[in-house]
Amino acid sequence: MTNTGLSKDTLTSYRDLARQDYQALVARGLSLDLTRGKPAPEQLDLSQELLSLPGDQHTAADGTDCRNYGGLQGLPELREIFAGPLQVPAGQLLAIGSSSLELMHDAVVQALLSVLPGAASRWVDEERIAFLCPVPGYDRHFAICERFGIEMIPVPMTAEGPDMDVVERLVADDPAVKGIWCVPKYSNPDGAVYSDEVVRRLAEMPTAAPDFRIFWDNAYAVHHLTEEVVEIADLLAACERSGRPDRAFVFGSTSKVTFAGAGVAFFGSSAANVKWLLANQAKRSIGPDKVNQLRHARFLQDEAGVLKHMERQRALLQPKFEAVERILHDGLAGTGLAAWTTPKGGYFVSLEVLDGCAKEIVRRAAEAGIALTPAGATHPLGDDPRDAVIRIAPSYPSLAELEQAVAGLVACVRLVGYEKLLAA
Repeated sequence: MTNTGLSKDTLTSYRDLARQDYQALVARGLSLDLTRGKPAPEQLDLSQELLSLPGDQHTAADGTDCRNYGGLQGLPELREIFAGPLQVPAGQLLAIGSSSLELMHDAVVQALLSVLPGAASRWVDEERIAFLCPVPGYDRHFAICERFGIEMIPVPMTAEGPDMDVVERLVADDPAVKGIWCVPKYSNPDGAVYSDEVVRRLAEMPTAAPDFRIFWDNAYAVHHLTEEVVEIADLLAACERSGRPDRAFVFGSTSKVTFAGAGVAFFGSSAANVKWLLANQAKRSIGPDKVNQLRHARFLQDEAGVLKHMERQRALLQPKFEAVERILHDGLAGTGLAAWTTPKGGYFVSLEVLDGCAKEIVRRAAEAGIALTPAGATHPLGDDPRDAVIRIAPSYPSLAELEQAVAGLVACVRLVGYEKLLAA
């Protein structure tokens, strides 16, 4: 994205036209929200049957009375359903709580306070702890590190995952680097899919820290936006083959499959890591919400049922993402002012604007009644050094509202972009 060689007079005319468009936008008095990737009410309606389940039939397949205590691992039938999508053997998969973010937070806390398999000491007893943070990335991952004073080291993202030359150098040289955040399929926010080569290198790379962990947040494992069902390599199996079976922590949930606020979360790893987490979980819980797990198991039935349900989700989401692509293309293609991703799945579109423009675009959009995720949220501590990345969340608004919001965003990009080029 650079100046395309337009004359000052031409840029001035484009800027003036953009100002007119922006003034008209402000005059409309919009109130639209593209800040978070929440399911729309229509998506939640697809799972309405859950509210009538499990009814009077509260006994699991193994005879467990789901109304009572116990069963820290979660219901076997639900773990079987999600073993395939999450690429974790059911015996090494735990169904706990309702939020994968909660599990990731807990895993960090437990590593701080208790010795991980393969570790010499607790993380909290070490002088310095650092995590690698592929950028652009997920702001809530970064917030966990920020809360506990964990140093965050940005790593550039590529179309195939994090830049592995940078990752391998950092983990080999620095024993304080204890982890890396990864959203391996339809990454948040750029929609990247980790290549087989990236997965292999993550599993095999030497690390200075013997207790290095990959936090594998497979949040969008079944969240396809096209007919193509994108697959990724099995990280857990790759770690086993490389002789580093304890390296991967796998996370997932039904948060964007069924009810976002009443789903089931999953943790998968090696037998040693599962034993470690269960021992710590036993100090804080006498068992998960098995009634909720039972109704999910009966509603989804099996892995094929999950995929069928997600086809219904795709039917609602795909038109929204197609609208974003169409409006961005019609308004910005060929201008040199922006580039954007066209993901095959997930919940976000990443918009890259001219350096130094993202915060101003978000500010102008807010003045016009369009709320966007804060510029910088895609980077640790909210600091995007280039001030160039804006995350678009198309899922929650209606299609009509989304079209208005993205068209308004385009107007802001054009105004701020042409002002920037003229100032230069």
